[in-house]
Amino acid sequence: MAFTLSLGAKAPDFSLRATDGNIYSLNDFNDAKVLVIFFTCNHCPFVTGSDEITRQTADKFESQGVNFVGINSNSPNTYEEDSFENMVKRINEYKFPWFYLYDETQDVARAYGALRTPHFFVFNQDRKLVYTGRGIDNPRESDKMTVNNLENALEELVEGKKITTPLTNPIGCNVKWDGKEAHWMPADACDLV
Repeated sequence: MAFTLSLGAKAPDFSLRATDGNIYSLNDFNDAKVLVIFFTCNHCPFVTGSDEITRQTADKFESQGVNFVGINSNSPNTYEEDSFENMVKRINEYKFPWFYLYDETQDVARAYGALRTPHFFVFNQDRKLVYTGRGIDNPRESDKMTVNNLENALEELVEGKKITTPLTNPIGCNVKWDGKEAHWMPADACDLV
């Protein structure tokens, strides 16, 4: 079995605390026509370099029933900046238009097969995976991006079209696994394409 969810796979459930103090599971987003779950964090330059593009994409598709959920699975033992307290500070400072959930055990990152930050998973109304990979092709320097794969996939999905490019490699820092050195990746983690 592949490390990362395969296209067509159902979204794994979760029960995670958010920066607003509430616990959320997959069922809390049943009203969304499309659910974008993405693995993110506070410190990664690929996240901080592209968060505003992600914001623009979330804002653009909100009226079409697309919900965004950010999940931080990084161990604060690797980067203190990725702690829950710093998540709360970051969401309060930037007012991002998504729920920001904390995967303290890293079980959700393992269930989805999150490789990097950011790593996007787009699920249709049946919660089947229809796109996974990067948001844009230059997340560290978003002013130099040439393609927004996430936006393209969402555009095609909401228009009822087949997604032209359903699979891309996420670009970013690897997930910071607890008890491992900063650049460690699970042995079965590999590129998606």
